[in-house]
Amino acid sequence: MNGVIRICSLILIVLLLASCADKPVRHLASDASLIKPGSSTKADVLTFLGDPDAQQMVSDTAERWVYYEEKKTTMQKTPYVGGLFGDGGYNRILVTFEGDLVISCKYSSFDSDEYDWADDHDWQENTL
Repeated sequence: MNGVIRICSLILIVLLLASCADKPVRHLASDASLIKPGSSTKADVLTFLGDPDAQQMVSDTAERWVYYEEKKTTMQKTPYVGGLFGDGGYNRILVTFEGDLVISCKYSSFDSDEYDWADDHDWQENTL
């Protein structure tokens, strides 16, 4: 009986841990530093960052790949109730190619409350 309980406990632990790994983790902030404009190629970018989330043609010879990642707090990652805790923001990398060569790589990070200061009109009031 003890052996059955141990096996069931082990299976339960493995299933719980496996449910946490539903998709690959991307770290755009650190991955952006691997891209070197002027020397990295499309193959390098695919190796470091994977398939882009979006592609745009900038001109006849220039193409832009967009990588996007939502920032979530621990509470936002909670199953079923995580959506109740609002947005955390997002990270983005824009990689621009001229032919097969990277000509620019720009990383940006935005928080959902980044522009909340604009709603605070106290600093705009004239006290004359």
